[in-house]
Formats: sequence, structure tokens, C-alpha cells
Amino acid sequence: MKAWRLTMATGSLEFADVPAPVARPGSVVVRVEAAPVVSYLREYVAGRLPDYDPPPDPFTPGTSAVGVVEEVGAEVYGLRPGQRVVATGHYTSAENVAEPAQALLGITAPPGSGAVLETWRDGTFAEQVVAPVSTVTPLPAALDGIGGAALIGVTRCLVPYGGLLRGRLQAGETVVVNGATGGFGSAGVTVAVAMGARRVVAAGRTRAVLERLSTQNRVVTVALSGDVEADAEALRRAAGAPIDLGLDLVGGAGDPESTLASLAALRRGGRQVLMGSMTAALPIDYTGLMMTGKEVIGNFMYPRSAPGRLLELVAAGLLDLDGIPTEHFPLAALREAMDRAAHSGAPLVAVGG
Repeated sequence: MKAWRLTMATGSLEFADVPAPVARPGSVVVRVEAAPVVSYLREYVAGRLPDYDPPPDPFTPGTSAVGVVEEVGAEVYGLRPGQRVVATGHYTSAENVAEPAQALLGITAPPGSGAVLETWRDGTFAEQVVAPVSTVTPLPAALDGIGGAALIGVTRCLVPYGGLLRGRLQAGETVVVNGATGGFGSAGVTVAVAMGARRVVAAGRTRAVLERLSTQNRVVTVALSGDVEADAEALRRAAGAPIDLGLDLVGGAGDPESTLASLAALRRGGRQVLMGSMTAALPIDYTGLMMTGKEVIGNFMYPRSAPGRLLELVAAGLLDLDGIPTEHFPLAALREAMDRAAHSGAPLVAVGG
């Protein structure tokens, strides 16, 4: 089969002929229809993300995919060949220990979990991928006839969905999404609407994206100025009601102002979930946090049950994937797809087929 092979030590990325994968115990082979290209992939391939711990060289990058099960390994009981599935990148070991190992397959693992990537080193930028069964979710019957390129938006929605679950979003609550003009942030706006938020305040700095988000039902937008007090007041005013939950997905910010504005705008007892990639320290007002009873919650990715639950929202017509603009490239055009994904305000880019 064809697969992209990355050697981090030399920065070499090649489209090569490699042996077709074989299912092993606890895994399935998935034929890839579409695989998302993360916005930072160009920087990752160039070795400019020092905090990332990649798999051993050489390996196939790529996190998630929509595809068809080709083969099942031993100890696989519920999946079958021919079944259409979503294979997601976030893996957590099934061990009954306090802190099970985890990894973002095909990309990186946190400290102490590097061995995961030695076992599951190859990702989804290939015609086929071996995926651990805990990361593979069958499509609901209502979605089975929809092509992979049309469904790939589910993989972008998973990250903010995990944050909204961690923040305990309830139907009827009011939400602020900070970083709403980024890829994951804009998806978070759409997901919060699907989960029944009374109102979603999309906060960001790219006005063209804010204008697009404002066309969704129950969504209002705020263009942030960088002034914490003024932005907090603008968020409260736009919400029109006490703000229950803040989902922070700001990407690569060098200052904490927008995060602090979102936190300040919350009602007493409100919850702020941090899932972005801010590079600056976050100064917290200790007394203010204590007196207001607000929660600040760090969260990485999503629980194992999230893909299935999110797919049911799509099948029920509650989550409209048309709200996640997508562009599809052939697998052989990964380099062009990487360049497109790196552009500010770019749609979700996918390769495959």
C-alpha cells in the first residue's frame, strides 16, 4: 500500500510503498476514506514543536480517520469487516491503574507514555491503518451512506465536545467559547449549540469567521479587543444572561487577556475549561476565585465514549456538520494539504481516497 513516512531525525517526509498492515490482537485494519490534517502539521514535520514526543523513526503520521474495517484481529468481538467506522487519535490504555498511559496516535505522547507509540507507532496518512479497538467507533446506521469526506468534521468536533463534557454543560445553559475563530473553537460553537446551550457567545479576533458563526441559531459574537475589563463586559452583555461555562480553545496565544476576560465574565460558581495552547502564564486572582466559587478545569481530549455519543448527535440531526467547512485532498497531496491547513482561518483539511 501507499503511506507517508516521516523520519523526524532528518525531517524527511516521503510517500512510499510499504507492506500492507496485518491486524494483531485487540486491533482492526481500517481502509482510510478521509483523515484530517491538523493545522500545526507543517511545524511538526519540520521539528519546530519541541514539546511533542513523536513515535520512533520512521513512522506514518496522522491522528484520526473515517474508513471501513478490512480485517479484525484476535480478541475483537464487536467489530466486523465491511463496517464503516471512525478511528480517533486519542488512545488511553485499559489498565486499572490511577494514571493509565495515553497518547495522540501518530503524533505524540505525554511524559511517561512514550511506550504507547512504540506499540502503535503509525497513524492515518496511509491507505490502511492498524487501529486499537478502543479508538474505533462504528457509524450509526443513519450515517452509513455518507462519504468519509462529509463525515470527517466529526473528528474536529471531538476535542471541544470533550471540553464541554468535562465542563458539565447542561441544556439551557449559556456558554462562551474563547478562541472561536480557530478550527477547534469554531467547532466548539457548533457542538455547544447541538448540546442544547441556550446561547453561545463566540469570542475571537477574526471578524470574517465571527460573521460566519453568527449565522448559526442561538449564536452571538464578540470581537475581542485585548482589554480584559472591556471584553468581559462585552461578553456579559452579548450573553444576555449569567454565563455558566467558558470553553477556552485559544490557540498559541502569547498573552492571557482573552482567557482572563472569559473567566471574569462567568457568573458566580461558573466553570472555565482550558483546552487551548496558550504559551503565556495565566495569572489567577486567588481571592477573587475563592470568593466567587468559580472553577478552572484543565482538560486534554475526550473520554472513550465521546465518539459514539457525538455520532449519535449527528445521526439525530442535532449536530450539523455543514457548520464545519471542509476541503479534501488526495492522499498523495499531503504536502499541499499541510500548507492549506496552516493558513489562518482555513477550513478543516482532510486527505484520503
